[in-house]
Amino acid sequence: MDFEIVMQELETLGKERLKKIYMSNGAHEPLFGVATGAMKPLAKKIKRNQPLAEQLYATGNYDAMYFAGIIADPMAMTAEDFERWINGAYFYMLSDFVVAVTLAEAEIAQDVADQWIASGEELKMSAGWSCYCWLLGSRPDAEFNTSKLAGMLEQVEHTIHNAPNRTKSSMNNFIYTVSLSYIPLHEKAIETAKAIGPVEIRRDNKKNSILHASENIQKEIDKGRIGFKRKYVRC
Repeated sequence: MDFEIVMQELETLGKERLKKIYMSNGAHEPLFGVATGAMKPLAKKIKRNQPLAEQLYATGNYDAMYFAGIIADPMAMTAEDFERWINGAYFYMLSDFVVAVTLAEAEIAQDVADQWIASGEELKMSAGWSCYCWLLGSRPDAEFNTSKLAGMLEQVEHTIHNAPNRTKSSMNNFIYTVSLSYIPLHEKAIETAKAIGPVEIRRDNKKNSILHASENIQKEIDKGRIGFKRKYVRC
C-alpha cells in the first residue's frame, strides 16, 4: 500500500467531531480527525513499514503522523531519526503518545529519553518522562537501574512545581507509574508523591487542573494492581 492510498484512506476515516476535539487539545491543520481504533484495520494490512512511516510523519498531518507511529519500526530508527520526529512533534499528543511510545520499543530508548529530559525543552522533557512511563509499564523490572530511577524520583520531587506544564504532567505520571509498575521503588514513589503534594497545571482559557499522584496511586493499591505490566506499548 503506497503513500497516496494511505492518505486517502485516512481522509475517508476522518470525522469532523473528532477533528474539533483534537484541535481543542492543540492539533492544527492539516488533519482529518481519525479515531485511533479506526486506524487498526489499516495498520494490520500494512504491519511495519519504516519508509512509509517516514513519509507519513513528514506530512505534518496529525492523523498521518499518528498512524506513522503505529506502523513504524522502532528497531530500525536511529537517535537522529527520533530527534527528527520529536522536533516535528508540535504538541503533546504527538510528543507523548506517538514519539515517546515509538521510542519505548527501541533498544536506545533510555539513552534518548535521558537526553530529552536534560534538554530543558518542554515537549522533549515531557516525551522523555513519558517514554520511561511506557518502558516501566511494559518491560521487566530487571531491565532498569534502581539507583538511577531513585535519582529520577528525587529530581521530580525537587523540580516538578517549577517545570513547564506538559512536563509537570509527565513527571507526575512518572511517579505514579514507578509506584504501579516498578516494585523495587514502590514505597519511594509513594513517599515522593506525598512530598510533592498536589500539582497545578495552568491552562490558557481553561480552568486550571490539579494532579494528585498520591490519590491515584492509592486507587491502584486498593484494586490490587501493583506490579502491573502491559503486553504491548503500541496499539
